[in-house]
This record gives sequence, structure tokens and C-alpha cells, in this order.
Amino acid sequence: MSAGVLFDAPGPRARRLYAVIGAASIVILLLIVWFVLAKLDDKGQLTAAKWKPFLTGEIWSQYLIPGILGTLKAAAISVVFAGVLGVLLGVGRLSSAKWIRWPSSIVVEFFRSVPVLLMMLFAYFIYGHYATFPADQLALAGVVTGLTFYNGSVIAELVRSGVHSLPKGQNEAALAIGLTTGKTMRLVLLPQAITAMMPAIVGQLVVVLKDTALGYIITYEELLRKAEQIGNFKANLLPALIVVGVLYILINNLVGLLATRLEARTRRRGRSASGTIAPDQNDQAAVAVAAANANQAYTGQPGA
Repeated sequence: MSAGVLFDAPGPRARRLYAVIGAASIVILLLIVWFVLAKLDDKGQLTAAKWKPFLTGEIWSQYLIPGILGTLKAAAISVVFAGVLGVLLGVGRLSSAKWIRWPSSIVVEFFRSVPVLLMMLFAYFIYGHYATFPADQLALAGVVTGLTFYNGSVIAELVRSGVHSLPKGQNEAALAIGLTTGKTMRLVLLPQAITAMMPAIVGQLVVVLKDTALGYIITYEELLRKAEQIGNFKANLLPALIVVGVLYILINNLVGLLATRLEARTRRRGRSASGTIAPDQNDQAAVAVAAANANQAYTGQPGA
């Protein structure tokens, strides 16, 4: 049975070959890992004594848990600000007014091109020079600023792409029934675009979480900074980095799982909404009726 356009489903011999190749790859990978760990163990970094501090409450209560909270705090604040900024810039890029569209486009393209770390450093030193924030919040403000402007510009592009992916008939039908351009964007196009792009937007959370590690450069108290502090305190920097890396993987996998479930839920909602219109969605219903009437006038066939 054909599995696709370009290839057929593998037969029994091909499946056995793939299984052998997969098993050999796993064995080779394990040998490489064993070799690397053996070399590192010669330096005494992987002895049981180096891992023992992670079984104590002190390391978790004073280092790892505060590091996790610092990472999540910076990511959460950045996501909220970036979401608001992204929607505003995305709508601005879709505006018919040049004095709105051009500045929005310049801002988006500029902050998409500037490295996140450079924005963090710039904001950190500017805030420090003008004493904009208290000293204990200065690093957090720098991290949030860099993440907000970069991810806000990315979300703006997602919003713009989501609106452009919608059928043009919806915009035309909304205008035909008397909705203004702003109301069409706010009530008809934007909700559908955000819903369609929500999995990608949620997936951007993974990028935000990982980029919080750049706050290490400006002394922000996140997971990577805490790993360095543990390594200096217990002389076990390599185990500390491994543990922190595992924590990052777990957090990012949870966010990825959330994005997957949200995507599945969005698809189910889209399929269920395709056959019915909720009673309280008056504007969307009017758009659907207008589109059906337009189709009837064009084809001569009865509308919906």
C-alpha cells in the first residue's frame, strides 16, 4: 500500500533493515556517551560525591527552585508584554494607513534583526544609567525588555500571517454588510487569525524560556546563574549544568505538550464550528449570510 506520493510503505525486509540500523545507531550513541563520561570522570566531576548535594534540600531550596522561579517569572512577564506588543504591531502592519503600517514594519524588522542579548545589554545599561528601576530589579527589567521586543516582533509576523491565511471572502463579506475596517479586523479577522496561529504562538514560549538563560550575562538570577553558583559552592560545575539542562528539557517539554494539545483542541473547535454558528456570534453570522448571498448571486445556486 502506498504511503505517500514519493515512496511506498516499507516491506518486511526494509523494516528489518531499519530496525537493525536503529539499534546500531543507539549502540553507537551509547558508546559515544560512555566514552565522553569516562573522560570526564577522569577529572573527578562525575563521582558520587559530586552528585550528592542534589539530594539535599539546601541546593533545591536556595538555588534550583529560586532559579526555576526566576526563569518562569521572566518568561511569563515577557510573554504577556510580547503578546500585547505583537498583536498591536501585527495589526499595525495590516493597516491601510501608511503612517501606521510603515513605522510598524520598521519596528518589527529592526527588532527581528537585532540579537536578543544585545537588546538585553542595551536595556540593562540604559536602565542602570538613568536609575529607571531599583537595583534588585535591574537585571529582570533588562531580560524582559530584550525578550519582549524580539518575541513581540515574531508574534507580530505570526498575526500578520494568520490574517493573510484567511479567505479573502470573509473580509469582503464583512465590509459588504456595513462593518468598518477596524471592526472587521477586531471582530472577524483577528480572532480567527490568533486562533489559527495559537499553536505557533504557544510554541514561541519554548524560545522565551530558553532565551531567559541569556540573562546570565547581566547577572539575572535564573537557572544558568544558579548552576554556576552551585558549581562554585560545591565544586561540581559539570553535574550542576547537567541537572539544570535536564530541568530545562522538562520545562520545555511541558510547554511543547501544551502547544500540541492546544493545536488539537483548535482543530477540533474549527471542525465543529464549520457546521454551526453560535447564537452570540452575530457579526460572524452576518458575515456568513452575506458570503452565502454573494455566492448565490454569482452562481445562481441557493445560498446557505
